Order: sequence, then structure tokens, then C-alpha cells
Amino acid sequence: MTSWKSLTNNGTKTFIIAEIGKNQIKTEEERSVEEYLKNAKELVKLAKESGADAVKFQTHWVHDEQLNIDVTSPHFKGADRYSWVTRNTKSTPFHEFWLPLKKYCDEIGIMFFSTPMSKGAAWILNQLNVPIWKVGSGDLLDFPTLEFMSKTKKPIVFSTGMSTWEETQKAIDFLRRNHADIAMLHCISKYPAPPEDLHLATIEFYKEQFPDLTIGFSDHSIGYESAVAAVALGAQIIEKHFSTDRTHWGADHKVSMHPDEFRTMVNSIRELELNPSKKQEWLNKDIVKRGMGEKKKTMLEGEAVFRQYFRKSLMAGQSIKAGTVITEDMVYAMRPQIYAKGLPSERYEEVIGKIVTKDLNKYDPITFDILK
Repeated sequence: MTSWKSLTNNGTKTFIIAEIGKNQIKTEEERSVEEYLKNAKELVKLAKESGADAVKFQTHWVHDEQLNIDVTSPHFKGADRYSWVTRNTKSTPFHEFWLPLKKYCDEIGIMFFSTPMSKGAAWILNQLNVPIWKVGSGDLLDFPTLEFMSKTKKPIVFSTGMSTWEETQKAIDFLRRNHADIAMLHCISKYPAPPEDLHLATIEFYKEQFPDLTIGFSDHSIGYESAVAAVALGAQIIEKHFSTDRTHWGADHKVSMHPDEFRTMVNSIRELELNPSKKQEWLNKDIVKRGMGEKKKTMLEGEAVFRQYFRKSLMAGQSIKAGTVITEDMVYAMRPQIYAKGLPSERYEEVIGKIVTKDLNKYDPITFDILK
């Protein structure tokens, strides 16, 4: 059975992820599903040739992720969030996109997995029998989805960008209560993240605070030096965005590595694994020293701006009659929290089992004043 210990060979091998995300989309104009699949397969092949252990995509199911509210995230002004998530939902149908893409990855011998952006997206991915789960920084406190993932008994890795130290601990406590095999990635949610903002010393802090967990680094900076330095500091998982062209249209191309850059990073990491004496050489690089920061969990001001767009609220996932006891299948966790007006998604356990005191329509907010 897959575990973080097996994926990192008991901590002796770095698990390297090519984060393709939604980079199969290259143009503002919509294209066919066939073209998106072709683009995705090309990126998978290049990632395999560049030395990646796994490719990771992002899976959306707009119906339980994003409310139809007009908001645009600062990191991607090319489309409002509802339109963007809807486009990603429609462009990746299960039988025409996800199923053949997973089959292709199996055929060429590279691990496929994806970040489900909601519980509905996780349900879709579970039909593919993905070996591991990824939780994006925005969904660190999406307890309905974390609970679903935990029940599958598959390893979970989550990013900790745009989060406070207290929120990070809260997510770990929830996953541990659900007996999950967890790994955590230090991450700075800036696109791109300047080297001096990376706070690489947080990796050492995490390793000290959670010696039983696998710690890694999800890197949104341009270049590879900081990722290799993260391995020198003890990171056992490295995740970098992957594309063929940083000028393509879309949310993540601009912070992505080209295949040749990715290959250089992989080779440098593998060399470091064989020759640990080179660790200090990497840590002494000027670009790395500028990005060390303090040995603590820090949320930068530039990250905090994203929280209002990506944090989630608890909403009615169906019409619910007054007097009904709330069960897991009745609750959605949806963005954007700032406008949704429901309880924060991390209050999920306090809602299940409560009785609704008034009729709720689908997508109505769930708040304590209508529960008993």
C-alpha cells in the first residue's frame, strides 16, 4: 500500500512532483476537450522525461466549489472565479479527459494524481483510484473534503500557504483524528514568489515541530536553487509548476518551470542525495540566504489577500426542510467565504447532527442561528 514512507524510501529519496495543474489550457479562447487532453499528455510525457516521480493536475467540480458570485482573484485576472472554475469543470469530463489521461500516465510509468478543489471533485478522482491526495493551500480548512479523503485511507499531502500557524495545527489535528497518513508542504502563496519571501527556514521549523511527518516544499518561485536548498534543509517532497511556455494564457504558466529547467533541478537534487556533503554549498548561495527568513510559520501580507477568495463557507448542498437532522451529504464547503456568509468550513464537525430550524434552499448559508 502507498505511504509517505514508501514514496520517499524511508526519507532517503525526494519525491518530485511536476505540478501541471490546469496548464493544459493555453489560450483565452476555449478549445476542444480533445485538444486539452493532447496538451495534457504532452506535458505528462515531458515531465516523465524531465525526471518527475509524479504529475499532478487540478480537478474542479463547480457545483460544490464556487458560488456564482462575481469575484476575480488578484493572481489571475484573466477570468472571474466562477467562469474559470466552470470552464475547468466542462473542459475535463471524466470519460473523455480524466480516464484516458490516467490510463496514459499508467502506460508510460509515471504516477498520476490531482488536487480536488471540492468534495465533489474528490469523488470524481476517487473513481480513478488515485494513489495519493493533494490539498491546496486554499482548502487547508475544507474539513468536508479532508474527511472524505481520510476515509479512503490514502496518503494526504497539504500545502500551508496563506495560512496561520494556528490554522496549520488545526488542519493537522483534524487529519490525525481521522487517522490520515499526512505530509505537509511549506508554501508561500505568491505568484511568483520572490526568493526573499520564501522563508525556507520554515521547513526546519516544521521538521522540529512534527518529527513524525514527511515535510516538503511547494515552490512558486522562478528558478530551481531554492527547491534544491529546501532538500538540503530536509524537504522530502518537492512540487514545482510545469509548462512549456511561461507566456501561455492561464493562472499558473507564469510561475512554471520549463522541461529543461525541471530536469536541471531533478539532477541537482539527485546529486545532492548521493553526496550530502554538498548541502552547505547550496545553502551558501546568495539567492538561498536571501530567502531563509525566520524559523517559524509566517503568513505574509501578500498571501493574506488571497484568503477572501479561496477560503470556504458551509452551505446547504440541497433543499433541507425545517426539523431535518444535518448529515454529511447535505453540506457543501464553497468559495468565496467573504460573500458566502456561511460558517467557516472548519466548523463542519459542529454542524453535523444538528437540527435545522427553518427551510433551507440549495446554496443557502448554514449558520448557528438556524441550528439547534
